[in-house]
Amino acid sequence: MKKLFLASLLGSTIAMCTAAMAADDLKTLEAAAKAEGAVNSVGMPDDWANWKGTWEDLAKTYGLKHIDTDMSSAQEIAKFAAEKDNASADIGDVGAAFGPIAVKQGVVQPYKPSTWDQVPAWAKDKDGNWALAYTGTIAFIVNKKLLHGSEAPTKWADLKTGKYKVSIGDVSTAAQAANGVLAAALANGGDEKNLKPALDLFADIAKQGRLSMSNPTIATMEKGEIEVGVVWDFNGLSYKAKMANPDDYVVLIPSDGSVISGYTTIINKYAKNPNAAKLAREYIFSDAGQINLAKGNARPIRAEHFTLPADVKSKLLPNEQYKKVTPIKDADAWEKTSKGLPQKWQEEVIINMQ
Repeated sequence: MKKLFLASLLGSTIAMCTAAMAADDLKTLEAAAKAEGAVNSVGMPDDWANWKGTWEDLAKTYGLKHIDTDMSSAQEIAKFAAEKDNASADIGDVGAAFGPIAVKQGVVQPYKPSTWDQVPAWAKDKDGNWALAYTGTIAFIVNKKLLHGSEAPTKWADLKTGKYKVSIGDVSTAAQAANGVLAAALANGGDEKNLKPALDLFADIAKQGRLSMSNPTIATMEKGEIEVGVVWDFNGLSYKAKMANPDDYVVLIPSDGSVISGYTTIINKYAKNPNAAKLAREYIFSDAGQINLAKGNARPIRAEHFTLPADVKSKLLPNEQYKKVTPIKDADAWEKTSKGLPQKWQEEVIINMQ
């Protein structure tokens, strides 16, 4: 009995010491970040997943100044590699497939936030080089006013017969667009190794003269250039909310299948403000940081470990829309396939544009 008591006491003492050390480490990190005074990001603009809320909180709480340069996942990694000793960026946000790529290119440094154990194993690098902060599922955003007499599509199969233009964006640079292709493949019998069903679908749309080269963004939507856009669910919901007439738009997960993935922060190996970047990641994975992402209609990776405010939860799509959503099962295969996608897109889809 005494041994059990001593073991229990020892365990409690170790836990308390570990918690105290973690608190001390965080205080040290906060002090170092405050001394740096700034955190510069790439691919983390105010209107994407409500990054604005996080930057405002970091400024208010720690005095960190911030600027962002928006760019694609591939461009972020290339920027880290190119600038090296003259780094202008400290942290970036890239699609899940680009986390391992950044590690292989040797342009990132690790940091495990204090909530690390609450991040699912599939959503993080074991060494702390990357971890998904939020998930995204490929969805449609539809401008009902611009359908040319067609019914609003509810599944990928509907895209074949509509009269509207379909916008997916640049598959050579944007993780959103590449995952849109993968989602269409999964819904039509393909997988991470086989994108042919999706390429055939978009080739058919291109032959009909309905594949738009406009990137689905707030700017192009406000101009009326987007009739049906293929976007992350959180982007679709955010865009709809900011339109002058949000009721003209519908955002939905295609009922015949989609892909769920996410985005990970990457901390620049050559960052001039490395502690501020680490503190930013720490905050992003805190309850407050996760709620900020949810306010931007993104689904927080730690959602099971805290309670979302009711008003925030109500703005997300209902759970039943995610019944046929599939996570990426073969990350290595998808990394290889996604690298070859730009060439196949040109050879099998763009060539058919009228």
